[in-house]
Amino acid sequence: MTSTSALIGPGPTSHTYFSQRLRLHYVDWGNEEAEPLLLIHGGRDHCRNWDWVAQSFRDTHHIIAPDLRGHGDSQWMIGGTYDLTDFVYDIAQLIHQKKLNPVTIIAHSMGGSVALRYAGLYPETVKKLVVIEGLGPSPKMIEDRMKTPIYERTAQWVEQMRKLSSRLPRRYDSVLDAFKRMQDENPHLSPEHARHLTVHGVSQNEDGTYSWKFDNYVRAFSPNGFNPEETREFWARITCPTLLIRGTESWASDPLEDGRAKHFANARVESIEKAGHWVHHDQLGVFLDMTKEFLAD
Repeated sequence: MTSTSALIGPGPTSHTYFSQRLRLHYVDWGNEEAEPLLLIHGGRDHCRNWDWVAQSFRDTHHIIAPDLRGHGDSQWMIGGTYDLTDFVYDIAQLIHQKKLNPVTIIAHSMGGSVALRYAGLYPETVKKLVVIEGLGPSPKMIEDRMKTPIYERTAQWVEQMRKLSSRLPRRYDSVLDAFKRMQDENPHLSPEHARHLTVHGVSQNEDGTYSWKFDNYVRAFSPNGFNPEETREFWARITCPTLLIRGTESWASDPLEDGRAKHFANARVESIEKAGHWVHHDQLGVFLDMTKEFLAD
């Protein structure tokens, strides 16, 4: 079993790159002569959530972990619409600018959706792909959503955007208060993990309080929804070996049972017990062993 002890050794270095005129941030764990490994976080998260994974692969890979636009230390959008295609473009630009092709990608949640779409867009550039609960809403969730007419979904989106425009980032008196909120959000997290994610996930305001770094507008979903037919077209174009991972205690449905796995040409599905949506935190050792075995094949 892979060790899940505290982080050791030097941390990564911070860098920036530009995409659609936005200044975006990423961390680089060194070892530039090794094969590239890109780690893509999920919604309302940040690149330092991968630190334990990066520590386990830094000796064998050149690891880069970006902050998606509107997240972490990357710049926020002008306006408030964060589209999946924009995230895909940002990742495409990072891989292109840093010459990471061919690249192995490990991604979580929304970042997984981004990785899958990128791999379907440029299948020849991706060597292997590990996606943790990144298939998006289940077929049933999409079916339920599509029962609402487009004009009603658009009206709901307008109202949501108006509320977000007046919503101020929540302020915490101390990092400890934010840490407690992090623990409440995911009770699977150990105190060590929750503290680390909090320290790297907040910034201090001018008045001395602390707020989460992500832009509140990333909470909004387009009224056009998640197009399952177009999404399956991207999945079908992926040629590299793909590992799809889910937690048995998550809201995400099993892609084998709901039929989504059949749209991949070369995918393996694994479910990890006693894990929720953040599998790589909830069962880090199991996740690392499974991923190392997959990448070594």
